[in-house]
Amino acid sequence: MWPWEHLAVGYLCYSLYSRVRTGSPPTEWATIALVVGTQFPDIVDKPLAWQFGLLPSGNSLAHSALVAGVSSALVLVVSHRRRVPQLGIAFVMGYLLHLPGDVLYPLVYGNGLWTEFLWWPFVSVGSGESFSVLSKVSHLLKRTGGFLMTPAGRAYLGGELGLLLSTIVVWWFDGRPGIGVVRTARTDTVKTS
Repeated sequence: MWPWEHLAVGYLCYSLYSRVRTGSPPTEWATIALVVGTQFPDIVDKPLAWQFGLLPSGNSLAHSALVAGVSSALVLVVSHRRRVPQLGIAFVMGYLLHLPGDVLYPLVYGNGLWTEFLWWPFVSVGSGESFSVLSKVSHLLKRTGGFLMTPAGRAYLGGELGLLLSTIVVWWFDGRPGIGVVRTARTDTVKTS
């Protein structure tokens, strides 16, 4: 999945969870933790595999169910001990929602489910080839561009726009959580420059 798709799915699920659990929309910092969690597996795996060749695939270490389970448990324990359990829950929810997104995504291109990466390092997931992140992203964009020219691609694009629009509407209705943190950080950066 593309980063914005992981974010959209994660935000919609976390917003629903937050409203059901607390009766309130997501908080500023929980939203930031969620954003990081939805991107975490790719932030770890893509550069280590694509740029540095340290991992066999851009879907290996942090995409592994074993690593995700252990990491999630640690995050929940630490956030509970630091008395910020909602931050841990938001991060873990984003992280764990990332994995089924990558399992299901090949269906978009007419392929079957991809589950091998979940079992890394017990199952091989790639060749360990190293190339620049830029060249890999360029290849993925070209592949997606070609796909979008097909009837299935246009249907996917319609669903994609619906997902993104509904996420923006829910986020706006929730009071745009996370924006306050970004504004404060930007203001603090300008003051110290």
